[in-house]
Amino acid sequence: METVWFVIVAVMIAAYVVLDGFDLGAGIIYLVVARTTEERRKILRSIGPVWDGNEVWLLAAGGTLYFAYPLLYASAFSGFYLPLMIVLWLLMLRGIGIELRAHMDNPVWQGFFDVIFSVSSALLAIFFGAALGNVIRGVPLGSDGYFFEPLWTNFQIGPHPGILDWYTIMTGVVALVTLTAHGALYVSLKTDGELGQRARRAAAAAWPVQLLLTLVSLVATWFVRPSIKENYLSHPVGFLIPVIVVGSLVVMRLATRDGKELRAFLASCVYITGMLVGAVYALYPVVLPASTNPAYSLTIYSTAAGHHGLVVGLVWWTIGMVLTLGYFVYIYRMFRGKVQLDGGGY
Repeated sequence: METVWFVIVAVMIAAYVVLDGFDLGAGIIYLVVARTTEERRKILRSIGPVWDGNEVWLLAAGGTLYFAYPLLYASAFSGFYLPLMIVLWLLMLRGIGIELRAHMDNPVWQGFFDVIFSVSSALLAIFFGAALGNVIRGVPLGSDGYFFEPLWTNFQIGPHPGILDWYTIMTGVVALVTLTAHGALYVSLKTDGELGQRARRAAAAAWPVQLLLTLVSLVATWFVRPSIKENYLSHPVGFLIPVIVVGSLVVMRLATRDGKELRAFLASCVYITGMLVGAVYALYPVVLPASTNPAYSLTIYSTAAGHHGLVVGLVWWTIGMVLTLGYFVYIYRMFRGKVQLDGGGY
């Protein structure tokens, strides 16, 4: 059951990154590709019916983590207290930027909320990427399973690193570029005319940087945590994951060049999922590595809730997930096609 819930949490986090990732990416490119009020309204309308629903996956993943691995939840949320508060503020500011802009007719206030929306989206992408970098690199866990990290120290990797160092900043930049391309592909899928063409050009421009950063991050991860190779060598089927990642990048490039918007966007979804699955596959069964002493690392076995609770929770989680998937299928089917500007609001 510990492994089952490990997979469930990983799937929910991947669902959040893929779904809310294109919302964040749309915000990142918002001030660049949209040059008129009408074009900015189109981008907001392209994510309007789904962005808040997509964010629910983050809350659901956090709740599932608390239920399945309470000790991990307690350790991670206490050690990452400062960045979590920053992320919460950025999520609130992003929601304010989206919602309040629609109620303002003054161009000054509209511009203000546009900047709030775009900047908070970019910073969220960076912080989420840095968070993943911290998990892969390891944190200074003590024998009691808790830790504290300052925001930064000397930007070097060691037994007692800061939240930000050269590696976590790199993973933050990888996340920023990846979600920029992801959001640009989504905007090109949902809009037409000059706006859709500029979004497609933005995705094409981000692709070489994304490819380079992917390769650099894989090499850097191998250097930072050499133990990641153990699961791959023990179970060579895992080598299919980097093949899928590279293949999705190739499909993204070709589909973007040929104007196959849906294919390019789906390839981006596969790329993001592949990168996350690769990290999870390398870490299993560790859920939070220790940079101080490997013996202090938290695993799915040392942090999981009781077996009976996990079994009962799986039943209720399945029921809830069926309802959730039904809702998302309905919303996205109702919202298919290109967005149009008719009426007020978004």
